[in-house]
Amino acid sequence: MELLLNGLDCAHCAEKIRCEVEKLPEVEGAEMNFMAKKLTVRAKGEVSEELFERIKKIVSEIEPDVVVTEFGKYPEKKESDEEETDGRVMIVRIILSAVLAAGGIIAEHIIWNEVAALILLLAAYLTAGYDVLLLAFKNLFRGKMLDEHFLMALASVGAFAIGEYAEGAAVMLLYQIGEYFQDYAVEKSRKSIAGLMELRPDSASVKDSEGKIQRVSPENVRVGDVIVVAPGERVPLDGVLLSADCSADTSALTGESVPRTFRTGEEVMSGVINLSAVMELEVSREYGQSTVARILEMVENASARKAPAESFITKFARFYTPCVVAAAVLLAVIPMIIDGGFSAERLYPALSFLVVSCPCALVISVPLSYFGGIGGASKNGILIKGGSVIDALCKADTVVFDKTGTLTEGVFEVTEISPAENADRILTLCAKAERYSTHPAAMSVKRKAEEKFGDIFSAEISSEELSGMGVKADIDGKTVLAGNKRLMDKFGVPCENPEKAGTVIHLSEDGKYLGHILISDRIKPRSAEAVKRLKQLGMKTVMLTGDREAAAREIGEKAGIDKVFSGLMPDQKASILEELQKDAKGVIFAGDGINDAPVLMAADAGFAMGGIGSDAAIEAADAVIMDDDPMKIAHAMDISAKTGRIVKQNIIFALAVKLAVLILAALSIANMWAAVFADVGVSMLAVLNAMRAGRYKPNR
Repeated sequence: MELLLNGLDCAHCAEKIRCEVEKLPEVEGAEMNFMAKKLTVRAKGEVSEELFERIKKIVSEIEPDVVVTEFGKYPEKKESDEEETDGRVMIVRIILSAVLAAGGIIAEHIIWNEVAALILLLAAYLTAGYDVLLLAFKNLFRGKMLDEHFLMALASVGAFAIGEYAEGAAVMLLYQIGEYFQDYAVEKSRKSIAGLMELRPDSASVKDSEGKIQRVSPENVRVGDVIVVAPGERVPLDGVLLSADCSADTSALTGESVPRTFRTGEEVMSGVINLSAVMELEVSREYGQSTVARILEMVENASARKAPAESFITKFARFYTPCVVAAAVLLAVIPMIIDGGFSAERLYPALSFLVVSCPCALVISVPLSYFGGIGGASKNGILIKGGSVIDALCKADTVVFDKTGTLTEGVFEVTEISPAENADRILTLCAKAERYSTHPAAMSVKRKAEEKFGDIFSAEISSEELSGMGVKADIDGKTVLAGNKRLMDKFGVPCENPEKAGTVIHLSEDGKYLGHILISDRIKPRSAEAVKRLKQLGMKTVMLTGDREAAAREIGEKAGIDKVFSGLMPDQKASILEELQKDAKGVIFAGDGINDAPVLMAADAGFAMGGIGSDAAIEAADAVIMDDDPMKIAHAMDISAKTGRIVKQNIIFALAVKLAVLILAALSIANMWAAVFADVGVSMLAVLNAMRAGRYKPNR
């Protein structure tokens, strides 16, 4: 069961809701995605209406203003009018309370009228915190003595009781300012991701066989249907372009502002905006498997994969507040027992402890930092699947690349056929054998054969793909092998690789060697720049490829790779990666093919080159590069390093300030103003610092 908690803006309360729901006997487990306001509940049996009502009751007890509804496919795109109105009302309350408090302080210290000062400060206090007092009163009867509203109310009422009117009003006013500021920061961070939610299409224009256009839900469009996209509209589903070449804005997916030209017959990704003439597309994937759907699913679930620092803070918060409150009680009671009576002076340090007892600075700023980093990455065409991935990138010191489609463009061209006198037969036979292969090298052979001879695939061909080696096909009753030297060796066909750079496809017929085709791939324009930047960040670079040594060495030298392993089978790639992990702090792998999926999963963090990457690679990876630019890997490392530094800064700063104020308050050195700073001030500074994580612009 997935529930949407509208109005949930307190990270500490979110965790308390999760813990309480998890205690229900019908519940096996619960996960809270604070940034998406989503509560996922795993029930032991069937989900009942009674369970839903019990969860709603738990939520209303902890956060009365939160509305629980069934979670749709994606989080809400915009704030509701009611939430926006509440925000404006809170601003008015804060301003009015600040004016009244200023008047009270003037009356107390300049006019010297204590009665006027008390009236004004009490009015400021009630204006800012009447809702907090009401919640505290309700929580008292619910037995929730450690609720932050109750503790803040107790501390501020206590300040009034001992005659510290200005401090009592200031505690409530600044607490509300801090709460408003945190809510604002959370929503701004949510909106940095929510911009991606605009990718979700509302409808699609389907063209029927008679040429009529009908607007339907994207979920109702099927593979093979023809959709029409007008200029300025967003493409709702992935499809092959049937109409003339067109230009599209891909910035929402790739982070690149320069429009991209799509050619007739090329696949157009959903989520891009048509910038030219009317597009006609033949749908290639249903909505659930489309680029947009996969992106939104990754974004939606990003907060679920928590980093160790987030888990630590969650556990820390459970013990921190009870311990500080217990210390406050001891500070108040023990001196009274020793002195034998009540003393306002002795009560003051205990009230300061209550003010510092809220762990909000940590509970909100740490996940906000990670979410900011994920949002900053998404703006640059990098989808990171959670805070745990950012931590893994921070620790890594080795980056391992696949070659084809990762460091190279994956656009192969036939550059040589040997022996030349038999070139036509070798090309035709190889293209037929590779008929059903989707490997880039095989595609280049088929493309070359079709350019030269036209349609050569009139008859059905039976073939078998041998992973990491090539294909075995039955053509006109003869067994044809097309692949690398390992394939020839496996079937006892003698051959030798030419001493030239490039990918070699050997060909044999009924055990007789016919010749080879040499295919060349081009290195990507930014591969060398990306490797250089990674080395500047202290990374070791390695390349793993199934290609032969000459081709691998050439690309490795051009890119500046430290170490190259060639001629590898998929399982050998995984074995080498495991060996690298033994001597490294962390290993990152970047690849694009289906054969890379096991290595992506085995790495400490895996990057899938998403633009041409296979679905299996994208599912297995921890991060997806939407436009296949290897430089984005370096950008992801930069963003992760920045986010990691901010998380550490917030944890150290918040803990150090709170601990210092607690010690000074216990010694009666720090007053309540210092306690307010340790709570509200530290929270605001930590949140401000956390918001920096989302502001990343790569240097071009």
